[in-house]
Amino acid sequence: MIGDRPLLYVCVRPQAGAAAGEYQSFREAGRADESQMHMHDLVRDPLPSDVFDTYSGFLIGGSPFNLTDPESTKTDVQRRLEADLELIARASAQNETSALFTCFGIGIVTRMLGGTVSRAYPEDTGPTVVERTAASDTDPLFGSLAHRFEALTAHKEGAGEVPAGAVQLATNAACPVQAYRVGERLYATQFHPEPTGRAFTERMAVYRDDGYFDAHAYDNIAARVLAASLNEPMRVVRGFVDLFG
Repeated sequence: MIGDRPLLYVCVRPQAGAAAGEYQSFREAGRADESQMHMHDLVRDPLPSDVFDTYSGFLIGGSPFNLTDPESTKTDVQRRLEADLELIARASAQNETSALFTCFGIGIVTRMLGGTVSRAYPEDTGPTVVERTAASDTDPLFGSLAHRFEALTAHKEGAGEVPAGAVQLATNAACPVQAYRVGERLYATQFHPEPTGRAFTERMAVYRDDGYFDAHAYDNIAARVLAASLNEPMRVVRGFVDLFG
């Protein structure tokens, strides 16, 4: 149930169109209006000093940034953005707030906890099959999901094992760490839990030439995305909003 304080969607995408679409997807998946879920553009503005007093929890979207890029190639904006996200991750790991980190965001959490993020576990753009672990059976967000479900991915880096202290919730062969929980209030997913197929194809168009997929194969990939059943991933967002909003 939505509480007295709103949730905050944290944008880490420089592309305004993709950011606006992702914000809308999170709100629709969580069944939250703009008064219940605000937006903060972390690319352009640092976290406000009172952010943890203002918001009941955080939803972190994807990004074209990569943690595994050499530090010498990262911009000041990316370094500052990564540091701000770590503040949210650390606070939620310590049960001081709640957070759902997705795609790029799961790398932030993994690194913060001392785990390894590498280029060894990329996944193609489009639908993939994710399996829940036995440990997820009692989890409030994942426990009621189908044991196998389709989800959308598009990433160049990932992790082969969960970091210390995390409970693995979902996996697949291509990228073993698909979701985990830390404590009671920090969740991280490698897959994108929020978009409909249509919203994801619109995001694909923005990143068509960014190396996530063969630009000439856009129509074929988009057709597979639109044919995918994506109800289960969206239930993760809805559950987070219901539990922590």
